[in-house]
Amino acid sequence: MSTDLYRWADQLQLGTDIDNPVMPFLRQDRIPHIWCPGCGIGTTVNCFARALTESGLDLDKVAIVSGIGCTGRVAGYMNLDSFHTTHGRAIPFATGLKLANPDLKVVVYSGDGDLFAIGGNHFIHAARRNMDIMVVCVNNFTYGMTGGQVAPTTPLGPSQTTMPYGNFEPSFNLPFLADACGAVYVARWTVYHVKQLAKAMQEGLKKKGFVFIEALSPCPTLYSRRNRLGDGVDQLKYYKEKSVQKNGVDTKELALGFQEEIIVGKFVDRERPTWLESMNEHFSRVLGTRYQPWGVTHAED
Repeated sequence: MSTDLYRWADQLQLGTDIDNPVMPFLRQDRIPHIWCPGCGIGTTVNCFARALTESGLDLDKVAIVSGIGCTGRVAGYMNLDSFHTTHGRAIPFATGLKLANPDLKVVVYSGDGDLFAIGGNHFIHAARRNMDIMVVCVNNFTYGMTGGQVAPTTPLGPSQTTMPYGNFEPSFNLPFLADACGAVYVARWTVYHVKQLAKAMQEGLKKKGFVFIEALSPCPTLYSRRNRLGDGVDQLKYYKEKSVQKNGVDTKELALGFQEEIIVGKFVDRERPTWLESMNEHFSRVLGTRYQPWGVTHAED
């Protein structure tokens, strides 16, 4: 551990001021966090906080919503208006929050199991409708909080507690799924690519419509240990050596194999009306002057 890191730890323990741009975005009374050594979720939080510093957004109008799981704890650590919801239901809660107050920038921050297993149906319809929310998925290929069960993102081959002889189920290609369902912004990075991930989050915060960002992260306690992949540092080396940046590539080519090449980059960046814009345009055309657009402030008659 470096001298600077020792000094930072001492300052944190003593409650003194710390020259760290990330700290104001964290609920410091809840530190230390619960994530395991080598887990990459904290790295994604650092990237998200740095994206917020560059976003120019009014943080009183930013809300973060999460489901259940290791990544679901992010909402509890961010110093923002936050909502820790039931398992798999982060996106419908976020949808209601956005439609109740369209001035909010709503971010869903959760894991691959929460978003694409029990929450999969919500994901595809929110993307189809182009709900104006940003979804960050920390993908560690497993259910990290509940014991390492096989997930919809587990590649073919590796062992999980519910697949002790290796996984034989094909996994989701998450960027392709998001693209096919209509997301307007789709990107994938790993927790080794901190600058690129932070930039993608910054772009996502400024984008109108359904944004999807996949962040690949190690789970050293369960997934890596069970499959003899080493610790978090070993997986970062793998991300460094096996990642190839291909911006704009066809998302059909982005399927992930077990410890194989990883294609990273920004794959989709397009424009289409959000659900709220489509609804207002439709009813304005159908009802004419009788319709008062949702989310638009009107002076009293």
